[in-house]
Amino acid sequence: MADTLSKLAKPAGASGPKTRLGRGVGSGLGKTSGRGQKGQYARARGFKPHFEGGQTPIQRRLPKRGFRNPFPTLTAAVNVGDLEIFSGGASIDDEALVARGLIKRRYDRIKVLGGGELTKAVTVTAHAFSKTAVEKIEKAGGKVVIAPSGRG
Repeated sequence: MADTLSKLAKPAGASGPKTRLGRGVGSGLGKTSGRGQKGQYARARGFKPHFEGGQTPIQRRLPKRGFRNPFPTLTAAVNVGDLEIFSGGASIDDEALVARGLIKRRYDRIKVLGGGELTKAVTVTAHAFSKTAVEKIEKAGGKVVIAPSGRG
């Protein structure tokens, strides 16, 4: 196998020498380099991207709608039921959540939501909590700590 791979080559006539434009009238592509005399296609720049021959371009025909925030605040959501994997009395913060795989992507803030049930007393540190999440954590004997915001 290695013997044949080391001897691979293009078939005869598969590639030829590069055409050199603008190198004298004797070459057949001298002076105007095959672009003709004047006009749009003879120029260096050609035409603009998205140019539709004078017709109003599609990006101007369509209405503008909506808004996309260029700097969105990315919030990672964690349910109360997901915190059940931690042992009782544990202190849960953003590093612990990332280490256990509950938060997988980039985030600016963490919000704990009230989905699921919690039976262990844990201390949870996050940027925001829903009302039901606070109730469920405190009902289980845990503590809620609001972390300072990561953005200025």
